Amino acid sequence: MSTAQREIRGNTGSKGTILIVDDHPVNLRLLEKILSAAGYQTLTAENGPTGRELAVSRLPDLILLDIMMPGESGFESCEKMKKDPRTAHIPIIFLSAKTDVESKVTGLKIGAVDYMTKPFDKTEVLARVGRHLETRDAYRTIIELQAAKLKQVHEAQQAILPRPVEFPDASFGVNYIPIIEAGGDFYDVFPVADGVFGYFAADISGHDIRASYNTFALKALISQNIGPQIPPEETMRVINRVFTSLMKNGEHLTGVYARLDRRIPELTLVNAGHLPVLHLRHDGVIEPLAADGDILGVFEDVVFEPLSVKVRSGDRIFLFTDGLLEVFGEDPRSREDGLDALMACCVDTRDLPVEKAVHEIVSLICPDRKRLQDDVLLLGTEV
Repeated sequence: MSTAQREIRGNTGSKGTILIVDDHPVNLRLLEKILSAAGYQTLTAENGPTGRELAVSRLPDLILLDIMMPGESGFESCEKMKKDPRTAHIPIIFLSAKTDVESKVTGLKIGAVDYMTKPFDKTEVLARVGRHLETRDAYRTIIELQAAKLKQVHEAQQAILPRPVEFPDASFGVNYIPIIEAGGDFYDVFPVADGVFGYFAADISGHDIRASYNTFALKALISQNIGPQIPPEETMRVINRVFTSLMKNGEHLTGVYARLDRRIPELTLVNAGHLPVLHLRHDGVIEPLAADGDILGVFEDVVFEPLSVKVRSGDRIFLFTDGLLEVFGEDPRSREDGLDALMACCVDTRDLPVEKAVHEIVSLICPDRKRLQDDVLLLGTEV
């Protein structure tokens, strides 16, 4: 029988597929017989490299892996499979004639879930295999439940984020890409008065579900604390008062509130430790608008220095988060270089409608979505 051949035992109601990797044919046949009689399907390999190939192509439910094999040892095979994202999730039980504690500890440290010694006892083999498959199924169920909950949060979060079609007079476009289904970046667009709109962007610390839950609180606070008689800095202070009680262990958020009065027209900015807003003038000149202010959720008393800027018809205003700018790992990009690239793309896309421009800019700045390590948000509006 070829070492790469899949042996199907039992019936279509198989209890799972087990990959057996052992250089001794007698051990392979013995384990095949024990497992197939119990309703499992089996795959066999007589060496580590072949076993790893089968693990990648067939994705077994569990692997029985001999330690002492010529060439590539079981320890080496295990380490390679645990480093490969395609096989890292597969539980591995080591097989060995050795009974010393050191070998067992080494196997468990590099990622195995259990250790069986030769000669094999049928009852022990089935008990250990069954127990670890039950554990895997339990983890899988938990993951599926969490995924379902995360999907619900994602759908709820998407429902509270405004779309351009809802506020056509706000003349905005947005591109938001969370790295998990529900992200910690946040944006809002809302009417403040006749001819006056607010544009809000925030980055809540953390990349977990807790950060996404905080976006709902932020949405509620903004909705309750906007109006023609409420200065933008007061809205920020209310958000800060609430979030200082919500945030823990250094958690915080940064945010920027841009109020655009299209009647004058004039832009008023309040920045809470966030990145600058970009002002692209109708003549193609672009500049960052920096307004000083404290981050939110840390200090009980915060200070902001609002900035007001006269704008003209055809000008564009861009709000964004740092996930759009920074790239880590191979071929990294600093925040400063990212900001330069972003400003250049804003200028290059000024002939596109603003709704299309924000999507084109993100595709130019982040051509490879797989490299994203943080939520990405770009919100643009045209005067």
